[in-house]
Amino acid sequence: MSLEIERKFIVTGEYKSKAFSHSHIQQGYIAKGNGRTVRVRIRDDKGYLTIKGPSNIAGLARYEFEKEIPLADAQDLMRICLPGQIDKYRWLIHNGKHTIEVDEFLGENEGLVMAEIELASEDEEYIRPDFLGKEVTGDRRYYNSHLIDYPYRYWPDETK
Repeated sequence: MSLEIERKFIVTGEYKSKAFSHSHIQQGYIAKGNGRTVRVRIRDDKGYLTIKGPSNIAGLARYEFEKEIPLADAQDLMRICLPGQIDKYRWLIHNGKHTIEVDEFLGENEGLVMAEIELASEDEEYIRPDFLGKEVTGDRRYYNSHLIDYPYRYWPDETK
C-alpha cells in the first residue's frame, strides 16, 4: 500500500526565488466523499489519475494511488468531473533532504498559498524554512477537494 505522509502550511514569506522548478496544475474530482477522492490532474503536458483514502486522525497520512495517464485521456476525464476545478501553480523548493511543494492557487482560491512537505514517517524531522507560516495539517478546509466547494475567496477573514 502506498501511504502519503505530509505536513501542510500556509506560506507567508517569499519562496519563488528559492524554487528550482514550477508547473501549472489543473485538477478536477470524478468522485469525493467520506474522505475519499478520485482525482484527475493535468500538470503542464501530462495527465494523472489519483485515488486517495481517508486521512488518519492527525490528518498526516492517507492511502494514495497515482498513475500517469495519456494527456488526451486526462482531458477527456476532466469533462466528466464534478463541478468546480482547482487551478494553481506549483513551485518546487529543495529543503535539506526534502522537496517542498508550494501551491499558489488561482481563480476562486486566489490569495491562498500553501506548502506541503512529504515525509517518510509521521515523526520524521525536517527543516522549517522561514517562508512557512501556520501549520494546517489535518485542517480539512485546506484540502483541495474542499476548496472546490468552499473557495478560499469567500472565507471570512477571521477564518483564514
